[in-house]
Amino acid sequence: MAQTGKGPGGKLSGGRSTLSLDDLVSQLKAVHGASLTAVVLYGSAATNEHVEGLSDVNVMVLVESIPFATMQALAPTMRAWQEAGNPPALELTVAEWRASADIFPIEYADILERHRVLHGALPVEGLVVRRRDLRLQVEQEAMGKLLRLRRGVMVAGSDVARQQDLLRASLSSLLVIFRAIMRLGGEVPPRDADAVIDAVAARTGFDATPYHQVLALKRGTAVETRDTSALLESYVTGMASLVAWLDGYTPPESVPELLSPVSR
Repeated sequence: MAQTGKGPGGKLSGGRSTLSLDDLVSQLKAVHGASLTAVVLYGSAATNEHVEGLSDVNVMVLVESIPFATMQALAPTMRAWQEAGNPPALELTVAEWRASADIFPIEYADILERHRVLHGALPVEGLVVRRRDLRLQVEQEAMGKLLRLRRGVMVAGSDVARQQDLLRASLSSLLVIFRAIMRLGGEVPPRDADAVIDAVAARTGFDATPYHQVLALKRGTAVETRDTSALLESYVTGMASLVAWLDGYTPPESVPELLSPVSR
């Protein structure tokens, strides 16, 4: 499995936090003590897809138990981490981690392929993601994403700043869905986000162009004001096309039923 590693100074906070990953791990160790099994960085921050100042820094914490008093004791650390612009850390017991791959197959598949262990060891022995579970969640998440995008469009109206915020904010979770679609077809998703977009567009038939443009927007490339509405419209249209494709999709029988952990 991946081993401990950090960026310069151990900091990976998207430029927003004064609390480094080293500090976070130290405080988690102090509060959890011997119960702390693993601290894992996952998602784009664990790969070269991280966009400084924009990408989330996702951390999962595995422990033997989570007493109520321990959760309360973590409040100063978690508030500092969240108020700095980072998502709250995800805390699970080791038993919960081992038992939940069937209900969170997208998340598990993504964590197993894209993670960096900051402390301890990630328990993966015997852990598998069943393709039938993944198939169901992919369609559910894609439909939910489409509904949230439509709601976002209605809230944003013709406000360009709101439209661009919606596009930037939506892409990371959409790329998680795209990677899951590739896994359904028996493929290991590439690390490069543009390559993921191209692969899924070729498989499902939607136009990849707006998704590349939104990725560039998230990386800091400006979009002309007059072009934003058209970009958002084509982005949402592509999602509707993807949802329709998923509704009729059956993974090929030649693809193995189980997805096992992948070492990185």
